[in-house]
Amino acid sequence: MSRDEAGDPAVFSIPPHRSFVDALAAGLIAKHGHDPMSLARGAVLVPTNRAARSLRDAFVRAAGEGTLLPRLVPIGDPELGDRLGTALDPLDGDPVPPAIDPEERLFLLASILSRGREEGTVAALKEAADLARTLDQLTVEQVSPRELLALRQESQQLEAHWQRLFEKLGLIVDAWPELLAERGRIDLAERRNRLLGALSDRWKASPPTGYVVAAGITTTAPAVAILLGTIARLPDGMIVLPALARERDMPEEEWAALKPKDREDGVSVPSTTMLAHPQYHLRLLLDRMKVGRGEVREWHRRGEAASAPERSRAVTNALAAARFTDKWQQLEAIDRRLGQGVKAAIFPDPASEAMGIAIRLREVLETPGKTAALVTPDRMLARRVSAILKRWKVDADDSAGDPLEQTTPAILLQHLMSLAEEDVSPITLLSLLKHPLVGGDGPARGDWLRDVRRLDLALRGPRPPAGLDGIETMLRSDADREAWGRLRPPVEQAIDLLRGARSISEIAGALREAGHVLAGDRLWQGAAGRELSVWIERIENTAGSDQLVLAKNEQLAGIRALMSGARVRPPYQGHPRIQILGLLEARLLQSDVMILGGLNEGVWPADSGTDPWLAPRLRRILGLPGLDYRIGLAGHDFMSTLGAPEVLLTRAVRDRSAPTIASRFLLRLEAMSAGLPRDDELVELAQAIDRPGTHEPVKRPMPLVPAEHRPRKLPVTAVEKLRADPYAFYAQRILGLRALDPVESRQIAAWQGNRVHDLFDEWFKQDGPDPDTIMPRLERMLADDAIHPMLRALWGPRLREGAEYVAQQIAADIAANRVPAATELKGEAVLHGVTLYGIADRIDRCANGSPAIIDYKTGGSPKRDALKAGFALQLGLLGLIAEAGGFETGQGTPAALEYWKLAKERGTFGSRLAANEGDVQDYLAETDAHLKRLVADYLAGYEPFTAKLNPAYAPYRDYDQLMRLEEWYGRGA
Repeated sequence: MSRDEAGDPAVFSIPPHRSFVDALAAGLIAKHGHDPMSLARGAVLVPTNRAARSLRDAFVRAAGEGTLLPRLVPIGDPELGDRLGTALDPLDGDPVPPAIDPEERLFLLASILSRGREEGTVAALKEAADLARTLDQLTVEQVSPRELLALRQESQQLEAHWQRLFEKLGLIVDAWPELLAERGRIDLAERRNRLLGALSDRWKASPPTGYVVAAGITTTAPAVAILLGTIARLPDGMIVLPALARERDMPEEEWAALKPKDREDGVSVPSTTMLAHPQYHLRLLLDRMKVGRGEVREWHRRGEAASAPERSRAVTNALAAARFTDKWQQLEAIDRRLGQGVKAAIFPDPASEAMGIAIRLREVLETPGKTAALVTPDRMLARRVSAILKRWKVDADDSAGDPLEQTTPAILLQHLMSLAEEDVSPITLLSLLKHPLVGGDGPARGDWLRDVRRLDLALRGPRPPAGLDGIETMLRSDADREAWGRLRPPVEQAIDLLRGARSISEIAGALREAGHVLAGDRLWQGAAGRELSVWIERIENTAGSDQLVLAKNEQLAGIRALMSGARVRPPYQGHPRIQILGLLEARLLQSDVMILGGLNEGVWPADSGTDPWLAPRLRRILGLPGLDYRIGLAGHDFMSTLGAPEVLLTRAVRDRSAPTIASRFLLRLEAMSAGLPRDDELVELAQAIDRPGTHEPVKRPMPLVPAEHRPRKLPVTAVEKLRADPYAFYAQRILGLRALDPVESRQIAAWQGNRVHDLFDEWFKQDGPDPDTIMPRLERMLADDAIHPMLRALWGPRLREGAEYVAQQIAADIAANRVPAATELKGEAVLHGVTLYGIADRIDRCANGSPAIIDYKTGGSPKRDALKAGFALQLGLLGLIAEAGGFETGQGTPAALEYWKLAKERGTFGSRLAANEGDVQDYLAETDAHLKRLVADYLAGYEPFTAKLNPAYAPYRDYDQLMRLEEWYGRGA
């Protein structure tokens, strides 16, 4: 590794079939390890903190015993300025102004963008975040504001929306330096450029006494490239690049095609296909370092976890530019061979893909000392695999951590903001009250949850009026009110704290205090709690946060947008041999088994996206890398991870909604190698692991109940259920199980029917049987604020026509001397040894004194075949009660049993249907016979309560899950 001639650049490359950090550590120890102090006198610049930690571990593995390490400096760290200031920057150097806080810059840009616009602050924050990235790109590529503003003439050729954005961008770029100067700050990217430039100048003038190595840094930023060029020419400096394609792997013709072409205006523009090439950024970096590929030497140390050298050549051939893929037909077998260690596993869906990956990771742990890593940009896949590994008590070392907004403490604050924003929605209120951090610990938590469960039952049904007082209207018992009285004070105090907060700073402070009211110190415990505390303090105290105001309906969205970039990383490491890595973290690492997951288009590589501020034409003119550049980086990451002894490539053929398209990288490997070996056994294991060995469907439930436990008193509505579905009767009347209404349920058919019944009951009792008062009363009911406006608009017109029909029928009946006598009348009678009770919607008194029983139907009335078959017995049973003298009004044999339907029937609204097709007394006799048989079989006898005995007349599904319907119904059981 000695330099052949003084001044020649010392640039090396570690091929992808070797573990980068292990090979690097082995080489540095071989060169400097003879003297422990010599190794410690050097500095190794690496791209990230993760790379520094991995290189440290590689030194420990390679040394085999205690050793002094060189300084490891991650220059790609977001806190680059501080790193350089403490590690490499001399104390007597010219001071560089501090960098502006990223949140402060975001707030300042959002304040500028929100001036004079109709969109809310949240939209301005999102736009400011995109703008900040654009400004960083300009700064990193050392494009001055003057260069940008000089393109005004070019911008006139763009579409109108690009012109407007360019003008706005020009104003901001022109004014931004002045805003920074007023605060004595500079952009973080600018500070990075200055520090790197100053370091390069200082080392040129006075080389450091120890050796300097820049390892694994592939950033093409000009400041970084200049520094790397300086290091490469230091007396004891060197650059070590990962996975640079050598001439034997990538012919000079292909390498030369990566060089941007000069246009007539002098601008160098690479083609889109070359931008997406995995070697493009390395070609650009070497050009900016003024180093030719021929000057790059191969790092001769191998390290651990290496595969055969032929794999690097095969991977490079597979990822060749499209114009050169015709060479695949002439390649020798050795040049297309990936080796036995590479397999693919194609899964049917993401869940099975995660399971298969977890199984393979768990399998690795059976071999002592063996390591494995999942590399994927798909965070959902990573979280799934991590969750499955916990099944075997394996906590994988996940480099990305968890999004702060998805942690338990942050979710509590989001529930609290939703509650205030939605003016106390029952669903959000219950979510807040049931949150694991709310309600104390120990016995106090149990008391709290008992009150919450009582409130939960009380709030079932349509949403009450807004506010905490609206909750009171749903409480029916003293016990409910007592429970709410204990729950309300902390909730009310928390909402009051949030009510006056408008600026981002005020909202952050109010959230801190309100969260503490509900959860106390528990909110700030653990890694997530500490990170949340730091985040709130940073947002609350950052300059500019007090100037941005969020409207009530956008406060939750605004806080989520600000929280979206924060991550929570546990302070402890996960399993020492299992890692889950993103692409950035995996670039220099290699385990014995590398699993490349989520190999679908749009995931790996991700969509190149768009730049919402700079049109593609302007980006090309300014020399900014095109957006397809990210595809090339993803391709380089892909080839870098393919060098492990064992590699598993996975994808799912479907996502949650549609078929997927395999990654272009995977398709290229398949095409060049004539098909990768399949790990079908793993796919089968993933699908079989939760599959029971034997499966015997249950038989149709037929519970037998002792006679003493069979009810002897029941409502008329239960008799129909007993005849159609005895098991549903058993579950409801014997087990006492009833389906609960959803919280904030929609005002559906049952609710609408109850309101209509109440309408006609109030009409009779308050207005007397005057048909002319029905419609005015209906209009007052529809005007009630409890009815949702959408329901009022859709239901109102139909209900008016149906009610008009009822009013006309009542008027005609009154004219014929049939007068309403009672509504919502309760009746009861003992029939065949069973007490039967029910409520008649309305009872009329006919001219001969006989009663007529009416049942209102806002939906469908019973079909004639159901009436004939005896599966619609309600009116007949009410007639039997009347015949037995069970009603105070309307005793005697009914003259009519009628269903009055308000819904549409044969093109018109409203109809009357007699329950009996012939004589009423004959119908009552048939009903009595059905009742007698049911009582004898099910109530006085020992007939089993068979599930879905008559499924055609048992449409309700409340007990289908309890009876395990799907396991036996329709399968010959």
